[in-house]
Amino acid sequence: MDRLDNTVRPYAWGSRTAIPRLLGVEPTGEPQAEMWMGAHPGAPSRTARGTLVEVVEADPERELGARAVARFGPRLPFLLKILAAGAPLSLQVHPDLEQARQGFADEERHGVPVDAPHRNYKDTNHKPELICALTEFDGLCGFRAPDQAADLLDRLGVDSLKPYVDLLRAHPEDAALREVLTAILTADPDDMAHTVAEATAACTRLGGDLAPYADIAHHYPGDPGVIAAMLLNHVRLQPGEALYLGAGIPHAYLNGLGVEIMANSDNVLRCGLTPKHVDVPELLRVVRFEAGDPGVLRPEASPDGEEVYETPIDEFRLSRYVLSEGGSAHDVTRDTPQILLCTAGSVLAGEHELTPGRSVFVPAGEKAEISGAGTLFRATVIV
Repeated sequence: MDRLDNTVRPYAWGSRTAIPRLLGVEPTGEPQAEMWMGAHPGAPSRTARGTLVEVVEADPERELGARAVARFGPRLPFLLKILAAGAPLSLQVHPDLEQARQGFADEERHGVPVDAPHRNYKDTNHKPELICALTEFDGLCGFRAPDQAADLLDRLGVDSLKPYVDLLRAHPEDAALREVLTAILTADPDDMAHTVAEATAACTRLGGDLAPYADIAHHYPGDPGVIAAMLLNHVRLQPGEALYLGAGIPHAYLNGLGVEIMANSDNVLRCGLTPKHVDVPELLRVVRFEAGDPGVLRPEASPDGEEVYETPIDEFRLSRYVLSEGGSAHDVTRDTPQILLCTAGSVLAGEHELTPGRSVFVPAGEKAEISGAGTLFRATVIV
């Protein structure tokens, strides 16, 4: 096994205290948004053998296993993170695999630099993801039913929102959601800023289930994403609960600490709550205009104590062990690559003692046992 030394990304929306508190270190005073564990070239984990990118590239079949290389290629297919949101992240969607391949090829063909601020597709991969709460965790996930979104907007008593209310009540579901989101994102910026200000005042005055939107607007005053956010389901996860976010599902994380795992991709199309580029036509091509329950996941326990978060994709598999002092050791050997992450207590993984926020990489086929008293997340792939 390789103990991992991981990079913390200082994005502006990050909490200043949550990751330091987990790691048991003093805060720096700067936002600390995400700690990355994996072989993403933007911030690969470091080991005694070099970066995890270098380790995998030196012998992919040894590190990842022959079946994983045959299925996903000579790279670690997932990226594991600890995510600490102190402010709302951008409202966003991710493409499916075919959309990513087409979009990347199109931007390459048109000579758009890969680091250009208006570039949508940084690679050819899709980016399904799963967020599992370590604390109470607030987010937005998927569209509300149009009549529910209409009722929420109508409660605000803002005249400039009336056309959206009427559209949501008059059209079939997919057409209603598409027309209203399009209208919000293409509205005159000054008019929309005025609408957002009036809606924010109403959310502040009314409180209750409208309070989260007042907080969003506090961070992004005048942003059309504030109104777009009201079309989505608000979800509050309890520790141990999770959300799976597939292609085309609009979402945003608002506040809290969690473990996130995703396919190894940077492809993001933004809807708002951001100063970054919003490509409305491409966004509308990718969004799935389907209302539905966000589908909170709870882990399914197996006889050996592993609790698995079931998802419909193969690039990652997330599970956890809640270990008790004096309990028997668990054999977690697999013929696929693994990252083991401790989030509570103290866990022995092979010869490595893991405390909260500490992790190891386990090459495919490497003998691995865990024991101790604490919580351990296990990330791997399905082949």
